[in-house]
Amino acid sequence: MAGGQTKSARVRARVNHPIIDSDGHWIEYEPVALDYLARVGGRKLVERYKAVSAPFGALARMPLETRKDKRISQFPWWGVPARNTLDRATAMMPRLMHQRLGDMGMDFAVVYSTGGSLFAPFLRDEEVRRAACCAFNIFLADTFREFSDRLTPAAVIPMHTPAEAIAELEHVKELGLKVIMMASLIRRPVPEVARKAPEYLRYALWMDVLGLDSDYDYDPVWRKCVELGLAPTFHSSVQGYALHSSLTNMVYNHIGHFGAAGEAVCKALFLGGVTTRFPQLRFAFLEGGVSWGCRLYADLIGHWKVRNIDALAHLDPKNLDAAELTRLVRQYGSEALRQKFDAALVSMGDSAPENLDDFVHCRIRRPEDIRDRYVPNFFFGCEAEDPLIAWAFNSRVNPYGARLNAVLGSDIGHWDVPDMEEIAAEAHELVEKGAMTEEDFRDFTFSNPVRLWASLNPNFFKGTAIEHEVERELPGNSNRAERQADL
Repeated sequence: MAGGQTKSARVRARVNHPIIDSDGHWIEYEPVALDYLARVGGRKLVERYKAVSAPFGALARMPLETRKDKRISQFPWWGVPARNTLDRATAMMPRLMHQRLGDMGMDFAVVYSTGGSLFAPFLRDEEVRRAACCAFNIFLADTFREFSDRLTPAAVIPMHTPAEAIAELEHVKELGLKVIMMASLIRRPVPEVARKAPEYLRYALWMDVLGLDSDYDYDPVWRKCVELGLAPTFHSSVQGYALHSSLTNMVYNHIGHFGAAGEAVCKALFLGGVTTRFPQLRFAFLEGGVSWGCRLYADLIGHWKVRNIDALAHLDPKNLDAAELTRLVRQYGSEALRQKFDAALVSMGDSAPENLDDFVHCRIRRPEDIRDRYVPNFFFGCEAEDPLIAWAFNSRVNPYGARLNAVLGSDIGHWDVPDMEEIAAEAHELVEKGAMTEEDFRDFTFSNPVRLWASLNPNFFKGTAIEHEVERELPGNSNRAERQADL
C-alpha cells in the first residue's frame, strides 16, 4: 500500500527517529550469480559449484527410510514468500525494496543474501568456496550500488582459515561494502577418524566456534576487522545437528537453532578473551533474538562468582577436612555408611585439569568486568514479532542494571514474514502493550543499530537518507548527550 497509509508507515510518522532494519533478506537469482562466478573462476568452476550445491534441493524429498539409515535430518523447505507475489518480488529486486521501504515503516535496511550466505562460505572445496564468496560479493556490490541511500548489502566472508578471511575482508573493502557476514561453526573433521576411517567423516565432525579451542588463531582476523572498520556479524545455524536433528519435522529443527548457534559463538568469543583484546569490536548475532543473550550474560556472572580462580578454593578437594568429615559421618551417617566410609575415597584430588581458570583469557577481576566486556560488544538481532525483546531493556532483571543491545532484524524475504508492510507496526506493539517504552523502541530501532554499524566506521551512514539524524546520535554530539541526560 503506497502513500504512507500502512500501519507501519503510521508508526514511523509518530516516532521522532529513523527506523533501521539490521537484517532484511534478498533472494538472489542464481543464474545471474553464476555468471559472476564464471567471470571469477571460469565455467568449469561453476559446474563444480553446482555439483556441490545441487544435493540441498533433494534433501527435503528424501524418503524417511533413507533418512533413518543415514540419520539425515529434515532440511528447511518452502522458505520464501509465494502467495504474496509482491513481497516475493520485493525480496528479489533491490529497486522495488528501495521503493517500498517507507511502506514497511523503515528508513534504512541492511540486507543479507539467502543462498549466498547459507552456502557459499561453508563449502568444503577451498577453491570453489573462495571463488564463490569473491564472485558473490562483486554481485552484491554491483546490484545494490545505486540504492545505497537506503539499502546496504552484507558481504559473505569464508572463515575456514584466517588467511582466506583476511583476503576476502580486504576485497570487500575494495568493493566499498560496509557489512560482513562471517561463516562460523566451521565443520571440521575429527583427526583420528580422518586418519583411521575417512569414509565415516560425515559422522565425526566438530564445530569450530572460532574464539576458543580452534586449530587457528583468529586474532589477525579480528584485528583486520578493526583496521577496516567492519563489524563481524553471524547468521550461525545448528539445524541438522545435535538436538536440532529431527528426521521428519522442520519446525522442531528450526526452533531455537539460531539462538543455540549464536550462543555457542558468543560464549567462545567472550571466554576466549576476544572482547578483552579487542574492546572496540562490535559483534552481531542475527535471527536468534535476545533472550539467549540475556541468559548467557547472567550465566557468565553466576558461573564466575563460584568458579573464578579465587572462589575455586571453596571447591578444592585439598581443603576438605577429612577428620571433621569422618567425625560427622560417625555421628550422623547410616550404619552402612559408617562401616564402609573412607575419607580418602571422596577427595577426588586428582580430577582437575592443568588450567583451573576458565576465565583466564578475559581477565575478569570483578563481576562488573563481565558487564563491561559483554554488554557493549554484543548485539542481538530480533524479529519484530518476538515478545522477549523487552527482556533486553529490563535493567531491573539483567544483572548490574544492564540493557542489552537488541536490534530490529525484520527477516523480510523469508517465510516468517507473511507481510512486509507489518514490520514496524508489529515491532511497536510491545510499546502499545506497555512491555517497552518509547525510549526502548528508539534504542531498538535506531540508537543500538547506529552503535553497531557506526562505532568502527563513523562514516557508515554518510550519504544515506538518515545521515543527519545519525550525526546527531553519534558520541560527542550535544543533542545526544542532552537526550541521555534526560533519561
